Amino acid sequence: MVDNAPERVVGSKSFTAVAINCAAKAGEWIQSKIGSVKQLDTKYSMHDLVTEVDKGSERMIRNLIGTHFPHHSFLGEEGVEPGPEAAAKALQDVSDAEYLWIVDPVDGTTNYVHGFPFYSVSIALAHRGQVIVGVVYDPSRDELFIAERGKGAYVHGRKVEASKEGTLGTSLLATGFPAEHLTALPANLREIGAIAPKVRNLRSSGSAALHLAYVASGRLSGFWEHNLSAWDIAAGSLLVEEAGGRMSDLAGEPYHLGVRDIVATNSLVHDELVSELKKASAAK
Repeated sequence: MVDNAPERVVGSKSFTAVAINCAAKAGEWIQSKIGSVKQLDTKYSMHDLVTEVDKGSERMIRNLIGTHFPHHSFLGEEGVEPGPEAAAKALQDVSDAEYLWIVDPVDGTTNYVHGFPFYSVSIALAHRGQVIVGVVYDPSRDELFIAERGKGAYVHGRKVEASKEGTLGTSLLATGFPAEHLTALPANLREIGAIAPKVRNLRSSGSAALHLAYVASGRLSGFWEHNLSAWDIAAGSLLVEEAGGRMSDLAGEPYHLGVRDIVATNSLVHDELVSELKKASAAK
C-alpha cells in the first residue's frame, strides 16, 4: 500500500526541518522573555498555569508552520479550552486530518515561571493519526531531541538509545503530579508510595515532553503520568519508540494519540512497571 510506505509518509526532510526551525525560534524567544512575565493565569486548576509567553510561542509556531504547510491541520495547547474533556474533543475534531501538527509551546510553564530550568517546546507531526516527526527542544540547555519514524532518535545529531537497566531495582524513574486533584493525584500518590521503595530513585521535574526525551536518551529508565494531553506526549512518544523504548497506557495497551495516562520505558522494565502500577491501583 502506497499510503503506508515510509518514504511516502515522511516525504522530504522539510517536515523535520520546519519542526526544528519552529522549536529553535520559539525556544530562543521563550528564553528572551525569562523574568518578564506580566500576566499569569490558571487554567484547569491552580497548578495549571498559562502566560502570555505560552500564547506568543504558540502563535509563532502556528504562523511558521502555516507559511510552509498552509493546508496542514494544527492542534496546540493554547487553542483548546482547559480540562480533559475539551482536550479529548479537540483531538477528535482533527482526527480525520491527513497531516496534523501537535504542539505544546511551553511544556513546563510552572517551571518557567519560577525560573526552574526544566521546560521545553514540543512539536510533533502526525500523518493519518501516526506520529512521523517528533522534536523536543530544551532552550535552557540548548538540547534538541529529534526523531523521524523509522530513522532513529537523536540529540545534538548523535543517535541515542534507551537505557539498558533490566529491573526496577536498578532503574531511575520519573513521574508527574497531575493538575486534577480528585482522582488523578490521589492515584499518582498511591503509585509513588508503591514504586519508590522498589526503584533506585524517583524524580518529578515537571515537563512530560522532557521526561520522555530523557527516557529516549537513556537518562531515565522509565516515566509515567496521569491525565496528559496529546500535545504533552506526541513528540516524546516517537523519541521513545525510535530509541528502542516502549510506550503504553497504564494497562500496558499500545499508545495512541488519545491515550492520557501513559507509561514510557526502555522496554526492558516495562512489564514490571505496569504490573506494579496495576497493583497500586488495585490496593486503593
